Amino acid sequence: MRDFLDAALGFPAVLFSFALIVVIGFWLLVAFGVVDLDALPAAEVSGFVAAGWFAALAGSVLLPALGWVVLAAALAVGLGAAFLVRRLTPAPEKVPSRHDFVGQICVIRTQSVSTDFGQAEIRAVDGSTSVIQVRQTGADSFRAGGAALIFQYDAEGEFFWVMPYEGGL
Repeated sequence: MRDFLDAALGFPAVLFSFALIVVIGFWLLVAFGVVDLDALPAAEVSGFVAAGWFAALAGSVLLPALGWVVLAAALAVGLGAAFLVRRLTPAPEKVPSRHDFVGQICVIRTQSVSTDFGQAEIRAVDGSTSVIQVRQTGADSFRAGGAALIFQYDAEGEFFWVMPYEGGL
């Protein structure tokens, strides 16, 4: 056990040992629900630290006189592991937001749109349609079936600001 501790706390493994303690602490906090898993790029960092620590530990035992070479090799192994983990981990899906509609064209569904009333229909990226609340800023004329451009979302009022859209621009 003494040899293991000497290797883990000797150069270059000591650099990775403290990082490994932090990674283990992070995963314990995730397991207990204290930290959200999406808070950091946890998988890549964990792969880098774990593989780098193991390579540094093994290298310091097998080649004790070549500390800097072992450190460079451990960093390379860690980077390779992080790259591999990133390639094997699926990319997180983008959560749809109402702000995704900003810049899109909608079709007015009410007889008119004013500063306090109006509805329009819009097609989302996935092909579904939604009826949304829309408002205008000025005295523009909107009628049912006409096109409008969404230029801003008002989160407080939960509606979209629109302006007339002339097709063929």
